[in-house]
Amino acid sequence: MNTTLNCASGTLAAYVPSVERPWDSRRAMHLLRRMAFNISPQQLEQALNSSPSNLVDSIIDQCLNQELPAPPEWASWTENDYTDINVQREEQYKEWSCQWITDMIKGGFKEKLELFWSNHFVTKYEVYNCTPQMFHYHMVLKKHALGNFKDFVEIMGKSPAMLVFLNGVQNTRIEPNENFARELYELFTLGRDNGYTQQDIEETARALTGWVGYFAYCGPIGFVQEYHDTGEKTIFGRTGNWGYGQVYDILFEERGDQIAQYICSKIYQHFVHPEVDEFIVSEMAKTFKDNNFELAPVFRQLFKSEHFFDDFIIGTQVKSPIDTFIGFIRQGNFSYNEELITGVLFYSFLMGQHLFNPIDVAGWQGNRNWVNNNTITLRWQALELYLYYIYEYTPEEYRQFILGLISETTDPEEATRVIIDHILPNGLQHDEDYLRATQVFKHEIPQNYFDNDLWNLSWDTIPAQVALLLQHVIKLPEYQLQ
Repeated sequence: MNTTLNCASGTLAAYVPSVERPWDSRRAMHLLRRMAFNISPQQLEQALNSSPSNLVDSIIDQCLNQELPAPPEWASWTENDYTDINVQREEQYKEWSCQWITDMIKGGFKEKLELFWSNHFVTKYEVYNCTPQMFHYHMVLKKHALGNFKDFVEIMGKSPAMLVFLNGVQNTRIEPNENFARELYELFTLGRDNGYTQQDIEETARALTGWVGYFAYCGPIGFVQEYHDTGEKTIFGRTGNWGYGQVYDILFEERGDQIAQYICSKIYQHFVHPEVDEFIVSEMAKTFKDNNFELAPVFRQLFKSEHFFDDFIIGTQVKSPIDTFIGFIRQGNFSYNEELITGVLFYSFLMGQHLFNPIDVAGWQGNRNWVNNNTITLRWQALELYLYYIYEYTPEEYRQFILGLISETTDPEEATRVIIDHILPNGLQHDEDYLRATQVFKHEIPQNYFDNDLWNLSWDTIPAQVALLLQHVIKLPEYQLQ
């Protein structure tokens, strides 16, 4: 059974810190794990100096004001601009995917939203196989990730990557193709068998005909009027000579309740808990509809809520490969280079999270599906390679990591606890688990140095001790959760 019981309480009323539920390191890190890709000791201090509500607002406002990146030189290329398309587009795919991973490390909520929406509005690069179209698709994700959802859906449907992937470019009045129309309802807006019929799909496909102006491989795709069906169509009980934009007007007017409930359920499962709380989602859906399908008010309400900060929400999701690797880098504020970024891309692919290539049109299923006997071993191997890399080239980063959490101590158990409690969302459950970890952290240092308070964080052994403790922690079941 692939279900985690949701025992959380609380409503969408704003979380107010209290003695029972303080605004502390644990909750601040919970927020930044879910809204970003983890949090460094330096960022934690800044977060705790803000109120939860103000912190959420500042993160979302920053996301809304974030500018789009400059396009690469190949962003508008067509087949004719390549000298060796097979080699060059492979280089371009790697270049832009590595840029996205770099942005995830440097950024936060915007990049996490892009990754979420790429698993909702699924396309597969290996199907359309054009990096300029991949770039355009990614820009749609970036621009609309926190905007108006109706606009998002409508614009995504015209993106060349989507038109090719779901056969919109083959959808003509002579031979309508239902593929995109079906997924528009089943996956993108309503959910499977929720408020639409086969006739709605067929009529919608007719209304969406004409986006077939694909005159250069890898180029833009335009509307060609003579391939559009101008006959009357009946969609959700409304009859008329409907075209592309009117499909979305009718969809959101006639099925707004279903859209709001479905999208808010997906948001809840991804950012809160794998088991949906129907009451919370219903309240989110009301906010979504009341704000004309703007996404920002929904996320503000959710991340500020007492429900989100409930103890039973913290540490209930299995991290994706991307979250695992990038979260590790960010939680220690560790250094990285081009080789490491390429490694993140490669190991994520081996573990089933291939950027721009979800497994199928329904996307990565996530949560417990991320972990099996093969992928858990790959997680350990990849992180151990990175641990060794830091120790080999920049070992003092390990000292700076622990000093960011505790300025001084002569107690190895205290040092072990602050590191573990920073890394694991709920720490360890038993004192004996901390003692076992402390023994790892002590390394080969004779016990009398600890008994006589001779050991401290300035010792030359500290980088090795921290590295060994981290090696121990990354193999714990608790480390796979966020």
